[in-house]
Amino acid sequence: MPSPATCRLASADEQITAQHAVIAKFETALWDGGFNAALLPSYQSAWRRLEALIAARGDDRRHHFVLIIPVADSPAQLRRCLTSLIELCRAYGYGGMQEGVFQKLTVMLADDTQAPELIAVHQAIVSEFIAQGLVIDYFGLAEQLALMDALSGIKLDSIVGTATREAFGHKGQAMMRNIAYLKLAQINPPSSPLLVYTLDADQQFKVKVDTHDSEVCAVNFFAQLDAVFSTTDADVLTGKVVGDPPVSPAVMAGNFLNDVTGFLQEMALSDPAQPYRQSAANAQAGDAAYHDMAGLFGFETPTDAYRYRCTQAETPSNAVCFDDFARHLKRFFHGEHPTRITWYQHQTARESVQPARTVYTGNYVFRPRALKWFIPFAPLRLRMSGPTLGRLMKAELDNKFISANLPMLHTRTLDATGEAEFRPGVVTQADTVDLSDEFERQFMGDVMLFSVEKMAMQGYPQQDLSPDAIVATLDDVRADLVQKYSARHEKIVDKLEALTHLLNTSTCWWHTPERTQALTHFQQFIDNMQRNFGTNSPGDQFIASPVHWQAWRARLFEALTGLQADRRVWGQALASLTPNP
Repeated sequence: MPSPATCRLASADEQITAQHAVIAKFETALWDGGFNAALLPSYQSAWRRLEALIAARGDDRRHHFVLIIPVADSPAQLRRCLTSLIELCRAYGYGGMQEGVFQKLTVMLADDTQAPELIAVHQAIVSEFIAQGLVIDYFGLAEQLALMDALSGIKLDSIVGTATREAFGHKGQAMMRNIAYLKLAQINPPSSPLLVYTLDADQQFKVKVDTHDSEVCAVNFFAQLDAVFSTTDADVLTGKVVGDPPVSPAVMAGNFLNDVTGFLQEMALSDPAQPYRQSAANAQAGDAAYHDMAGLFGFETPTDAYRYRCTQAETPSNAVCFDDFARHLKRFFHGEHPTRITWYQHQTARESVQPARTVYTGNYVFRPRALKWFIPFAPLRLRMSGPTLGRLMKAELDNKFISANLPMLHTRTLDATGEAEFRPGVVTQADTVDLSDEFERQFMGDVMLFSVEKMAMQGYPQQDLSPDAIVATLDDVRADLVQKYSARHEKIVDKLEALTHLLNTSTCWWHTPERTQALTHFQQFIDNMQRNFGTNSPGDQFIASPVHWQAWRARLFEALTGLQADRRVWGQALASLTPNP
């Protein structure tokens, strides 16, 4: 006969299985026909009941998560991110608490801040959230330099950069992540299996739901990730983001101009005192609908203008919505797309699993054995570093590199300012915005991405390609992108001219003293669009310049030909840091 202990264990397993079935039913009802907000507390409670059953059974072998959060000069976003993490932990209870501490989560805060006063603010925030039950390892500049000192005999410059000790902050997300990954190698693994979860400080553990226009804690991220990694042999899983797009304003200007022009055309035909057609703003944005060149990534490019969803009263007038939209225009230059928000579309995580090709560096998870995958070419500080890494993973990991429907909420700007808290590459002075640096990093990031994609089809990096073949690939990809960017630029110039004419049409109802401030916002928007995307803009002059290309081609070539050596050096560094068993 089975022992009493065996019977108790079987009974506990049966209860846990039954509770999973209860959760599945709640989840179906929660999203049936949209989002049923009234069911959310019960859904969360069902998960907490599961946690109580697992704790009562004992021997919880589910994954422990180490969350890596790089941050630079962003205390408000950091607080918002950690607050959402606490809310998630309390709502779903993954791993439970003992003596006031969440048991299956460790946060590594990788602080890339340079200014001492902001470092102190970040450290105070860390202390505040430790007091609320989070285990947080503050990995600041001093700790980073100590780690680099321990690796001084290994040449890591092409992976972590060459910042001086006196100016070691502001390295950028890719180099900061690489240094944090090295730190991970020193960690003694917990008794449970480990997963590394890397995210950005401007993200939250929530999703943005269209039907309620709300941000809700409706996804049990940790339990879902644990289930996927427990039932697959995946090494790396990437999610996406909802809310603000994960790309630069440098590649969103064309379609946003469509939307702004469409908004003014609609307003011109409307009575300012009549209600704005708010309900008609509910069109779903498809994949990459925010991207001017979505076709580069295999997505359809939307042709219709997207309508603005007014953030004011439930039934705002056209005049109120006009003013509201005007105030939101400047947010575009700091990473928002006010008309093409990405909304959460529910699909269970395990049912959504599919092969991946892009890493969202602000939302991906990997097993310790995938620590060998540092972010390549980090010192170039290019945008698109995640998609570039993803193309390499796709070529080498095959079905061990997956994606799942576990997007995090991405919020680029602060309500108080309408600007990002810290955004390198965007220079703001008063009402003037300069995107030229970000434009350069975006264009060259695209060149690197599609060159790597093309080379990977030829066996790169496992197979050495000739220098002539690499140079030819870079030249071909760059020429193709120059053509696409230039064609887009011509359309933007025409759109700006049409928008300017429409705004300044004297017979339109907004030319009144009451709309003076709103018109100022619109004019500032047009001025900044002209400065960054109009005729003779610095960005478009840059991509057409043979001199700039010669310099960048040499840098890209050096990085591409050095990747295999970088991998060997990275392996040496990991081996030197890994604790002896």
